[in-house]
Amino acid sequence: MEIVNIGLNWLSGLTVGEIILYYIVVAIPMAYIAVPYVLWLVLAGSIIYALGLPMLAWQIFAVFALVTLVRPLRRNIISRPLFSALKALNLLPVISETEQAAIDAGTVWIDGELFSGKPNFKRILKEEVYPTLSAEEQAFLDGPVNKLCAMVDDFKVTEAGDFPKKVWDFIKKEKFFGMIIQKKYGGLEFSALGHSEVIAKLASRSTALAITVMVPNSLGPAELLTHYGTQEQKDYYLPRLADGIEVPCFGLTEPRAGSDAGAMSAAGEVFKAKDGTLMIRLNWSKRYITLSGISTVIGLAFKLNDPKKLLGKGEHLGITCALIPSNTKGVVLGRRHDPLGVPFFNCPTDGSDVEVPLSTVIGGEQGVGKGWTMLMESLAAGRGISLPSNCAGGGKLVTRTTGAYAAIRKQFGINIGKFEGIQEAMAQIGAMTYTLDASRIFTCGAIDQGAKPAVVTAICKYNATEIWRDIINHGMDILGGAAISRGPRNILANPYFATPISITVEGANILTRTLIVFGQGAIRCHPYVLQQVQALQNNDVILFDLAFWKHIGHVVRNKNRAIVLYFTRGLFSCAPVSKPAKKYIKKLNWASAKFALAADIALGTMGGELKRKEMLAGRFADVFSWMYLATATIRRFEAEGSRKEDIPFMAWSCEYALKQIQDGFQGLFANMGPLFAIQNITTRINPIGSGPSDKLSQKVAELMQIDGDQRDRLTTGIYMPDTDTEALGRLDQAFKAVAKTEPIAKKISKAIRKKQLPKQPIYMLIKAAKDAGIITAAEAKALQDAENRRFDAITVDDFPIK
Repeated sequence: MEIVNIGLNWLSGLTVGEIILYYIVVAIPMAYIAVPYVLWLVLAGSIIYALGLPMLAWQIFAVFALVTLVRPLRRNIISRPLFSALKALNLLPVISETEQAAIDAGTVWIDGELFSGKPNFKRILKEEVYPTLSAEEQAFLDGPVNKLCAMVDDFKVTEAGDFPKKVWDFIKKEKFFGMIIQKKYGGLEFSALGHSEVIAKLASRSTALAITVMVPNSLGPAELLTHYGTQEQKDYYLPRLADGIEVPCFGLTEPRAGSDAGAMSAAGEVFKAKDGTLMIRLNWSKRYITLSGISTVIGLAFKLNDPKKLLGKGEHLGITCALIPSNTKGVVLGRRHDPLGVPFFNCPTDGSDVEVPLSTVIGGEQGVGKGWTMLMESLAAGRGISLPSNCAGGGKLVTRTTGAYAAIRKQFGINIGKFEGIQEAMAQIGAMTYTLDASRIFTCGAIDQGAKPAVVTAICKYNATEIWRDIINHGMDILGGAAISRGPRNILANPYFATPISITVEGANILTRTLIVFGQGAIRCHPYVLQQVQALQNNDVILFDLAFWKHIGHVVRNKNRAIVLYFTRGLFSCAPVSKPAKKYIKKLNWASAKFALAADIALGTMGGELKRKEMLAGRFADVFSWMYLATATIRRFEAEGSRKEDIPFMAWSCEYALKQIQDGFQGLFANMGPLFAIQNITTRINPIGSGPSDKLSQKVAELMQIDGDQRDRLTTGIYMPDTDTEALGRLDQAFKAVAKTEPIAKKISKAIRKKQLPKQPIYMLIKAAKDAGIITAAEAKALQDAENRRFDAITVDDFPIK
């Protein structure tokens, strides 16, 4: 009691200026750590007392405290009128039936933490799994996967337009189409990481090969049957799919229904056959369907109608998925598209009055009308595996190729890897490959734990393919003429041609960035928005009252966190990681608070209109994406032991991510109207990130050109030919030979400076250096071999004129 009296006496002696200072000093930390609401009332009461306000002020305060503390009063006096106003003004986004299915399909993972404004990095970086392969999966990679890679000559396959029969037979025999099928049905039952590693290695050898194996293990009959099929369907189809007896495809895209899959015109009609069997009569026109031209069973998405209401579920039953044997009467196959010359089977398929039993519906009669949910749930996980793996494998290939090429290719008398312009491009290749693999493995770990993080997998798909586009473009620039001259010696041309395919499929990138990542993320990942939207749609004032007031507290906390973190640059925020990564976690704490506050302000001021502000949504998506990618990068760095030699790659990636976050914020505040003019100025004055330094870029590029464990770990998991008769093997062996003989070459360079030898290219002086005793005969032989390998590696293909 004495302490209380001392406090009251102290408060009563404060001046107005001191009271304002007292409020700021106390209120900001209270908001920063999110103290209970009752403590805010205590603070407010202390301010009233300090100001010496009359009894009326105390009465108003008492009424306010009573109304806000007692839920029934608050609900009826404040929340209910607010509820009615929000419904009338449409200030929160309306969720359509298809959007609701997409939202319900996935789960929230660490994306919810990053969206919250106060991510628990101790849990994220210490408790979230960063997985490793099983012994069985590693054996498959070292055995059948390596053998398959060795069997495929990507240039010959491209010229022929197909794989040799022995390759198809091997794919089926070794169950490459059954990686996701359970062992009890004859499949391999690999983890998401095991599946991912197979695709990544195949992609480093042949994009067409990776796609061919990838698609049956992604969205298709095996995935849908595993989760939704009847036992009879599983028992029949899954063993046949695992053994390659059945070659599957899945028909979704149509001429008039691409990204808007809900607009499909493929239709089925329920009817009763003469023997009383319930049947479906189907008509469809699908395109861009991988493997359909050689398929034996077609997974088909269509809108099912029951005009005679034979199923007793109404007339329009919704999107449904069924398995149609390709030899069914009325099915039209036999043609193929040409996706930029990449020789995988991507084909149209049509169906005209195709009649199949109702039992072909995946899940039987219970699966009728549930096709959209099936597709969204499957994509929620699969989108984080297939294309990110393809891009990671490609990134490693480009990293290994450019590192070697830059070290052996000389211009103006020095290795091109010493030119800063080349180093700038190389740094992005190497560091972003480090990030690609980090996000791939981290996401696979979540999927293997049972998560279906739809927003994270959309982030991975979009950003992996865009990062890959930058990587391959830089690789093409560095290799120059060696990259554009097609032939067996060209390592990068075919992956380059295939790049737009990954940009387009599994959700076109423009749509994914502007509509899915933030559009769904703002509803799915925000701790309170979905509850408020559902409350409005369901006229549930009780749920609205609970969610709305928690949301208010959430905004107040994040506003004050953002202010504190802005002025301290995140310095005092929690960063439970090793020293090299600490400053980046602190910056991510700052970015998360700023992002959460900006998202709430945008939702509060624009409401449902924000769904149509796609440019703003895209910038929110950029910030959100790079917060996740930086987090995954640091998770990898910590999981792999915080190695000193990895610091440049981790640091470059995080610096780059923070710059993308900064650019996103600047773009947001510059385009959100005059209310955000101050935020626009303060964001530019005190940026979260400014990008990697030139010194850091040089360090990354230099490490990429050093033969050893660091380079091998960065590119682990790609297919490495063990012969110099193949392009990558030839280049890699030349790189090793040149690196090994570098001290010998330096002897000749020193002799040139001393004018003991004429100023000529080193390869022209080997014999003279030996004769002059500058190098030994053995050294001359080794250096000549290295120079021969160097020349052979940079030689390009040419062909007879026809």
